[in-house]
Amino acid sequence: MDEELKIKVEDMHMGRLIGILSHQMVRNGSNPSIVMKSDELTAMQKHVLKFILLETLHRDLYQKDIEEEFQIRKSTATGTLQLMEKKGFIYRECAKQDGRLKRIIPTDKAKDILPAILEHIDETERCLESGIPKEEVAVCKRVLWMMHKNLEEMQRKECSDAKKQQR
Repeated sequence: MDEELKIKVEDMHMGRLIGILSHQMVRNGSNPSIVMKSDELTAMQKHVLKFILLETLHRDLYQKDIEEEFQIRKSTATGTLQLMEKKGFIYRECAKQDGRLKRIIPTDKAKDILPAILEHIDETERCLESGIPKEEVAVCKRVLWMMHKNLEEMQRKECSDAKKQQR
């Protein structure tokens, strides 16, 4: 790392650095519009579909999961999923354990997009990790996860404090 860059990074707030990386990821790396060329879906629907495709590879997915992942209201999630269903990208079926729950299942039309998404993820990961020793990447992932947990705890505490003040 050259000296000017080293000084800049050392003086930069962690949140700003993460924000810069996040913004760049949205623009270049994790934007599903790069691999989903179809105009059938809005940008938000493409993000939701990418999440559905990746998550349903290893677990059942429900509307509540969409609401939590994207921090959206139930009505917004309902509308998004209804449009995606109407356009033939997903269908919903009653969960075996509770008929009130509707499991979200990608259709073959949606699954056709999955290989391009997985390839793009692999390509982006290779780019992100290029020239960085595997051990340092592992440490980075652990530290970022710990920071995420720290922020969750801070948010929980702030919510708790706000509720106490309302009483």
